[in-house]
Amino acid sequence: MEPLWAPWRMEFIARDGSEGDGCVFCTLPHELDRLRENLVLARGRTSFIILNKYPYNNGHLLVIPYRHIADFSAITAVEHEEISSLTTHAVEALRAEYAPDGFNLGMNLGRAGGAGIADHLHQHLVPRWTGDTNFLPILGGTKSLPEHILATWDRLRPHLAGADATPME
Repeated sequence: MEPLWAPWRMEFIARDGSEGDGCVFCTLPHELDRLRENLVLARGRTSFIILNKYPYNNGHLLVIPYRHIADFSAITAVEHEEISSLTTHAVEALRAEYAPDGFNLGMNLGRAGGAGIADHLHQHLVPRWTGDTNFLPILGGTKSLPEHILATWDRLRPHLAGADATPME
């Protein structure tokens, strides 16, 4: 058996689930000189798109309101509309660059619901391909990601840069 090295996963495995020095979703999209490093693909007025740092598949991204909220019913109509619009742009970008056979789209609400960051609502968009669940994750408990996450950012950013807007204060 060949080992599959993914040392970056240790940061996720070893974390205690707390947000540390603050919420990453509140910080990362506002560091304008570090958008690529922070994996931020697009910044709308009320919400933004970011690549998932711990993806299930290449192209796994999140659509997140800037406002630090955990309750889905607390989303305003304006936020809901933009989350939906940014999700549409993201689906189009993923189709153009990766030609997936389908998508998983959803939110894990609360820690018990599977949310890794339960205090800040976020929607997952995961591209899927027929056969992307093969023997490796089923028998080996390991997922192989064939593309570096910054290469994924480089491929998707040109499709999503047009979604950028000045965030609302």
